[in-house]
Amino acid sequence: MINRPTLYSFRRCPYAMRARLALLSSGQEVELREIVLRDKAPEFLETSPSATVPCLKSGDLVIDESLDIMLWVLERSDPELWLKPETGGVEDMFSLIKACDGPFKTHLDRYKYDTRYADADKVSERTAASEFLCGLNTRLEASDWLFGSRPCLADFAILPFVRQFANAGREWFDTQDWQALRDWLVRFEQSPDFAAIMPKFAKWQAGDEPIVFP
Repeated sequence: MINRPTLYSFRRCPYAMRARLALLSSGQEVELREIVLRDKAPEFLETSPSATVPCLKSGDLVIDESLDIMLWVLERSDPELWLKPETGGVEDMFSLIKACDGPFKTHLDRYKYDTRYADADKVSERTAASEFLCGLNTRLEASDWLFGSRPCLADFAILPFVRQFANAGREWFDTQDWQALRDWLVRFEQSPDFAAIMPKFAKWQAGDEPIVFP
């Protein structure tokens, strides 16, 4: 019997999408367990310190942050050189990802879920989030991917969140003056990799037949 790591995931979560993208790129197989956020499996709650997806368990090791899962997977196997950007360096990638996970994600949440925040103004939050996207567009006007002619860690760590932003108001998004950004997102959404990480799985419960991913 093959002893694979376990990945607790949720299909539409951009953080979980990150993890699945890295697993796909590396070729690292896991047992995928689809979690329903409104009815979380007790085994998942016992495993994840934060009770959030994604969560990877390998033996006694538990990794509860999406970027840490990406790095753990890619440091073991990185055939597409995601950790070796064509231009810039690893720290440059981390700096851009930090900007995505920090200010941009804050504004994205307050834009997409504005009714959850008493002081959130949807248009103002969208405008603030767009500053980050305009910066990405400027980079992408110079090359097809954020750090050169081939994708790297930064692209696939950030793309799921740009997609989430776009889907919060796609008609408006598609009218903005960021053609390079839109082209980048469309390439991702129409790619075999995106299709490979997005199949629908039933909610996992103990006793189910294992689902091997990828």
